Amino acid sequence: MRKEQEMMNIILSIAKQDDRIRIVTIEGSRTNINIPKDEFQDYDITYFVRDMELFTSNDDWLNQFGNIIMMQKPENMELFPPEEKGYSYLMLFDDYNKIDLTLLSLEDLDDYLNGDKLIKVLIDKDCRIKRDIVPTDIDYHVRKPSAREYDDCCNEFWNVTPYVVKGLCRKEILFAIDHLNQILRFELLRMMSWKGGIETGFTLSVGKNYKFLDKYIPEDLWNRLLSTYRMDSYENVWKSLFICHQLFREVSKEVAELLGFDYPEYDKKVIGYVNDMYEKYVGNDYY
Repeated sequence: MRKEQEMMNIILSIAKQDDRIRIVTIEGSRTNINIPKDEFQDYDITYFVRDMELFTSNDDWLNQFGNIIMMQKPENMELFPPEEKGYSYLMLFDDYNKIDLTLLSLEDLDDYLNGDKLIKVLIDKDCRIKRDIVPTDIDYHVRKPSAREYDDCCNEFWNVTPYVVKGLCRKEILFAIDHLNQILRFELLRMMSWKGGIETGFTLSVGKNYKFLDKYIPEDLWNRLLSTYRMDSYENVWKSLFICHQLFREVSKEVAELLGFDYPEYDKKVIGYVNDMYEKYVGNDYY
């Protein structure tokens, strides 16, 4: 695998030799001092260019970066349409380095600089950028919730619980798993991140997909959370649902107490519903 310095030399050398490329920036984890470096980090690079169509009309110029074994061009796809401006090349090379390269027009520079703050300017041939750009992950810090946001999180968690139960009782396991994973679990992770935020003065980032959450919650809580990811049978989905209920109630009550919020008591009636359905369709009382 090519080392970081070699990769950066290639990225910058291509830009310096091509007069159409006027600005080069790097974004993402490689600009974040709070994230340890490892071999799996992508090189998230943006080239601000003139004559965009001359780049996008032919991919041969990309061979300068190395031997590509897999590439995706989001702007050239129908099933997964792009969500942002520009033209992107997500490239995996035969030495397993990965570059996610985005081309933007110079007209998009102001919008870009006013967006994500995890950026670092590497080349600015025309001195177009008039202010210092210091990478920071502050936009990704867990934000202190308002009382309404707290209640909305609780409401969403308990309101969707009957959908999971309905799927289990109907023997529609994928329906049940999807609601548990995509909605209940998301609200549980959100509540856990608030707990971590409180304990660190809301100066933390739990990362994409809550990947650093384990650093900010007790080991026992983390292990109980992991136990809910086994959902390969109806029995295990029921178990995961019950543990998610226990965890959410425990953490949300703690968050409410620490932030001076009112804990909603409607969970008791929802649990009554869950218990009745479990007893009716499974045959015994879980609680």
